[in-house]
Amino acid sequence: METIATRFAPSPTGFLHIGGLRTALFAYLFARHSGGRFILRIEDTDRTRLVQGALQDIIDNLRWIGIDWDEGPDIGGGHAPYQQSERKEIYREHAMRLVRDDRAYRCFCSPERLAELRKNGNGTGYDGKCRNLTHEETEKRAKNGERFVIRLKTPLEGETSFDDMIRGKISTKNTIVDDTVLLKSDGFPTYHLANVVDDHLMEITHVIRGDEWISSTPRHIILYDAFGWKPPCFAHVPVILAQGGGKLSKRHGATMVREFRERGYLNTALLNFISLLGWSLDDKTTFFSMQELIENFDLSQVTPSSAVFSYEKLDWFNGMYIRKTTDDELYDLIIPHMTAAGLVRENTMPGYEDYIRSIVPLIRERLKTLSDAPGLTRFFFDDCFEIREEKALIPKKGNIDDALRILRETLDRLETADPFEEEEIEARLRKIVADLDMKAGTVFMVLRIAVTGSKVSPGLFETMRVLGKERVLSRLAAALDTVARMEKNN
Repeated sequence: METIATRFAPSPTGFLHIGGLRTALFAYLFARHSGGRFILRIEDTDRTRLVQGALQDIIDNLRWIGIDWDEGPDIGGGHAPYQQSERKEIYREHAMRLVRDDRAYRCFCSPERLAELRKNGNGTGYDGKCRNLTHEETEKRAKNGERFVIRLKTPLEGETSFDDMIRGKISTKNTIVDDTVLLKSDGFPTYHLANVVDDHLMEITHVIRGDEWISSTPRHIILYDAFGWKPPCFAHVPVILAQGGGKLSKRHGATMVREFRERGYLNTALLNFISLLGWSLDDKTTFFSMQELIENFDLSQVTPSSAVFSYEKLDWFNGMYIRKTTDDELYDLIIPHMTAAGLVRENTMPGYEDYIRSIVPLIRERLKTLSDAPGLTRFFFDDCFEIREEKALIPKKGNIDDALRILRETLDRLETADPFEEEEIEARLRKIVADLDMKAGTVFMVLRIAVTGSKVSPGLFETMRVLGKERVLSRLAAALDTVARMEKNN
């Protein structure tokens, strides 16, 4: 029984896209579920479009999500090298083999002639002009220094079919498939040649890739036949669409994995979310660890229909996974974001650590992403505290005098609170509500704005406890001065 082998073969012409990550995940899960091999291969033959740092970005983000590989550019393996730019001679040898076997030919047509063909409506882009040149003629022209590409001799009739593991049988008439360029004039292979040669030499049994490659698969099947090789099984996973339709793009939000990391999405949440873009176990199981995905993944449960990317659902997943963390874990996760926001300075961390740890439980339920932490905690730091809307200190169904009474009573009652703990704080504030004969919501909103600067914050009593007596009294006094000034200016 042959060993299952899959691969992920990204091009470092950009940073890892969420769609690429989903394709890599499905290929990885299929291999691991079958006890097979998973290979990372880098298709970097398009030298003009390479992006600096893209290769490392791909490696880092695959590992971050929990995907590892048995062979790859960073760890080597039995089928090295794993960057196509280092395999140039292998492709040239295979292309020339096809020329010798009369399954491919040298084409000397200029780019200008090809452009003219396309301009005049040639459906395939090439009319086969050089297809029937004699071997002697092409050898002579090549030796004279004429530039040429090598093209595959596509059958002129019949059709090419393959069984897609997700979509079933797909057939294409050979008349609509042109004579594919295999080797460019600069000696570098096209995607089609490099892809087929590498998949064969690396013993890939199952090619799992995005459905944008369906139209290229007939070319690959024909190429496998030309070499006399058995083609692998193919599975084309559905495209990921934005909500409302259309290709997922930057205008919808983050699309690169690095962006999701920077915005504070947990790898476990993103993993779980993308695993359900086109695949499901049943109609009730929602949460999966990597090990559970490996145990349950089956290509037969991948739908051919396009998957819709919902940022709202991802936020929900992320919030759920954040709430599964311990206080210590969440502390470690939010510190980089709070440091980047200037709330925490690394050289003052020892003094702040216990204080920040006391804040963590208050914001856990409100976090959608880790990057929300600075906004939710800013008011805890004196240098950042401000009441942006001073008029909000005046109750909606009240007046300046009500605000003054609330703030004066609270200052007076909390000054003697000892210990300054939640139960004691709550008892005194509820007594104020009763004594002032006001609604709790009215009183607590004024106090919330006074001590946090915002209408939205964690629980008032817990927040006051963490802020501490000195800070709370100072902010209440400042708020009282603000309202008194407002009264004077009226």
